[in-house]
Amino acid sequence: MGCDYIALANPGVQGLQPYQPGKPVSEVARELGLEESAIVKLASNENPLGPSQRAVDAMARAVGDLARYPDGNGFALKAALSAKYGVAAECFTLGNGSNDVLELVARAYVAPGDEVIFSEHAFAVYPIVTLGVGGVPVVAPAQDWGHDLAAMAGRISDKTRVIFIANPNNPTGTWLKRDALQAFLDSVPEHIIVVLDEAYCEYVDEVEYPNGLLWLERYPNLVVTRTFSKLYGLAGLRIGYAVAGAAITNVLNRIRQPFNVNSVAMEAALAVLEDDAYLARSRQVNAEGLRQLEAGLSGLGLVWIPSIGNFITFDTGGNANGIFDRLLQRGVIVRPIAAYGMPSHLRVSVGTEAENQQFLDALSAVLKEIADGG
Repeated sequence: MGCDYIALANPGVQGLQPYQPGKPVSEVARELGLEESAIVKLASNENPLGPSQRAVDAMARAVGDLARYPDGNGFALKAALSAKYGVAAECFTLGNGSNDVLELVARAYVAPGDEVIFSEHAFAVYPIVTLGVGGVPVVAPAQDWGHDLAAMAGRISDKTRVIFIANPNNPTGTWLKRDALQAFLDSVPEHIIVVLDEAYCEYVDEVEYPNGLLWLERYPNLVVTRTFSKLYGLAGLRIGYAVAGAAITNVLNRIRQPFNVNSVAMEAALAVLEDDAYLARSRQVNAEGLRQLEAGLSGLGLVWIPSIGNFITFDTGGNANGIFDRLLQRGVIVRPIAAYGMPSHLRVSVGTEAENQQFLDALSAVLKEIADGG
């Protein structure tokens, strides 16, 4: 009889399922016999404009030195981030995507049996990193699909070590206002690490939206995480970072893997960080696309959750899987989110105007087909 290697795994890992990313275009083309050029992927909240030309040029220059290890300390990128945001360079921890730094926090501060609080319908990585280190997930019920800070505060116990908060939240697009979040942070004991996940913050244009970086001196237990995968258009390079006080950053860097960020990614990030025209265009396309999708979904009689990210989540009325499959047949990839506790919803990323329209046209045809009994 063969060995049961699942049973040999750590108890928390045994209960996990592998993270399911959005389907890639090549897979859909292969499975359904479609031409890749006819497929639109709106499943993974990527920048539909593609990478900045400045980033592309920087990558081309960087490939000639790939026989060398990257700068393990990321000096140049940290200096650029420091100059841009007015935070000391020693407060940055670079990661292989922001998922990497989320895991670093869990590995550094959560021991087996410790509790980690996060919201219902929040980012799927929070329970993964918690269970992966033997922590105990404590899920606070959502309010209007978003974080209920009072419910989260009420679940703090003497076993709580970390609290994850996504602002804006993925996959719902909901967000927390400055005063409410500040009051919550004021109530959290200093020995509990609060991670403010701001992966989509660069898309936000709301007066009451808080910038977590401005709170680092006031809250020594605060960690802010950000990424180059969304607005900055570098999802394929996997590069993100955490920002925290020097003491927490020192701890995270003790367990960070050597050379965890590759040299090509760092050069591309350096280039796009100051590409103001590209970033402005990305924000504009996203804002216009959100309005286009909102109007289109409303025109189809569907209820959607107001979002300030680069995606929108809508209620299918209970037929999410069926609609998802039919959209695939038409070459449109969106994201089922049953794993987030939302089995009747689908999430669609904002694409270009043409991609958004292709999705809306396909969705209209699917809904008509279903209504006609097809």
